Amino acid sequence: MSRSPKPRGRAAATPQPDVKPRRTPSDLPVRAVYGPADLPADLGARTPLPGEAPYTRGVHPGMYRSRLWTMRQYAGFGSAAQTNERFRFLLGQGQTGLSVAFDLPTQMGYDSDHALARGEVGKVGVAISCLADMEQLLDQIPLDQVSTSMTINSTAPLLLAFYVAVADGRGTSREKLNGTVQNDVLKEYIARGTYIYPPAPSLRLITDVFEFTAQQVPQWNSISVSGYHMREAGSTAVQELAFTLADGLTYLAAARERGLDAAKIAKRISFFFNAHNHLFEEVAKFRAARRMWAELLHERFGITDPEARKLRFHTQTAGSMLTAQQPLNNVVRVAVQGLAAVLGGTQSLHTNSFDEALSLPSQSSALLALRTQQVLAFESGATDAVDPLAGSYFVEALTDELETRARALITHVDEMGGMRAAIENGWVQEQIHLAAYQWQRDVESGERTVVGVNKFVENETPAAAPFKQDPRVEEERAAFLADWRASRDAGTCAAALAALERDARGTANLVPPILAALTARATLGEVCDVMRGVFGVHRPGDKL
Repeated sequence: MSRSPKPRGRAAATPQPDVKPRRTPSDLPVRAVYGPADLPADLGARTPLPGEAPYTRGVHPGMYRSRLWTMRQYAGFGSAAQTNERFRFLLGQGQTGLSVAFDLPTQMGYDSDHALARGEVGKVGVAISCLADMEQLLDQIPLDQVSTSMTINSTAPLLLAFYVAVADGRGTSREKLNGTVQNDVLKEYIARGTYIYPPAPSLRLITDVFEFTAQQVPQWNSISVSGYHMREAGSTAVQELAFTLADGLTYLAAARERGLDAAKIAKRISFFFNAHNHLFEEVAKFRAARRMWAELLHERFGITDPEARKLRFHTQTAGSMLTAQQPLNNVVRVAVQGLAAVLGGTQSLHTNSFDEALSLPSQSSALLALRTQQVLAFESGATDAVDPLAGSYFVEALTDELETRARALITHVDEMGGMRAAIENGWVQEQIHLAAYQWQRDVESGERTVVGVNKFVENETPAAAPFKQDPRVEEERAAFLADWRASRDAGTCAAALAALERDARGTANLVPPILAALTARATLGEVCDVMRGVFGVHRPGDKL
């Protein structure tokens, strides 16, 4: 007796009214159901195959089927020797690139024995004050085989020079060096605060790095335009997207004003984005970023070179979304955020450690963060197809909506006179502060759930003892630097610093004299003091 086949799928359900409207963390409305009518009319033209402009679906045809993203775990604490040990441990566990965190004195241009460095040496990154520190940091690491990202801004020319000096000392060709220096000072005025000089000399130094790397270190990314820190300060995904790309356009305009080839410089510009908790909004943000950058470079600079129009980016999962309450929940958050970066087509990824809301990551938590990337790469299936969420009505609609809103913000910035003017009058900062305030209000009111914080709260069991930095590091650093200064040729060092001062008062590219001074055993603080004397320092409230 034959039986009638059961119908496949479900019968169409009668749409039910939303009990409560849904919105993404960036306040984009989310409907219950999306369909063909939600797709933009020009989707086919603006979303071609991966590897084809405007690169919505990825900058390479094969993406992770051809090559996985670089697993670049951010690390740095204490002395150069301690951080080098962590680097070599992670490389031995399958990490494929380095990412260096520097302590606040290094970021602000002070040596470890400076009075203003007290209590901060080695706390949030590694302390680097002289060439010997950089040599120790990179000990036993093959610079022609491993790419290195350095999260450093105001002192970026110095850390780049240290890196080049170490390579020169080993006989490693500068042409074989591969990596990135963040070198993004505009976002420091917006969201982070580790600036030293006023904007004009800061932009000069940024452009000096563009020129030097183009001529001397051709495989080096001369800037990593960072939206990450704006997002950590509380921006929405729309603001992160708009303000980051607007900063990138400002830097490229500065390069053109210097007389540099904009297309050539654009090939070595990279970006640094945040990955937050809303999986689909973040994937759409990354897709929109690629499309917008490719189109903006053509619209504003007339760039047609396909390679120059590709937006390549590093992603870090959201530190601001980690919670001290129920910290093991952060393992899941980081996995979701990392998956968003992978589905969005990142070129490089750092996954945070679950204990970072409590302290610097322990070695075991750092290893688990790396293993999270490896599970995504080899077990999740997310790497099997290029842009696997393409064609999703929801993701395509979000991609289009994010672009529309971000372009409107960029237009508003243009009407204000550009990013420098918008930062100077405080408008950019105000927009981010308002977004952060709204997020906090939503969490405190219970409008937005944070598991373990305002819902599903439980009595906490004592967490494992957090990682603590050895307090002796600061004393040992001071003694080491005293010996370093005493043992150098004082005359040679003084002459190199005097030459740097002369060039700073002129228009020469400052990376070569900085490199000469550091190889003459000047310290980072001494070099920065010379430039402080010429350029002055920027204070909150100063005009940009």
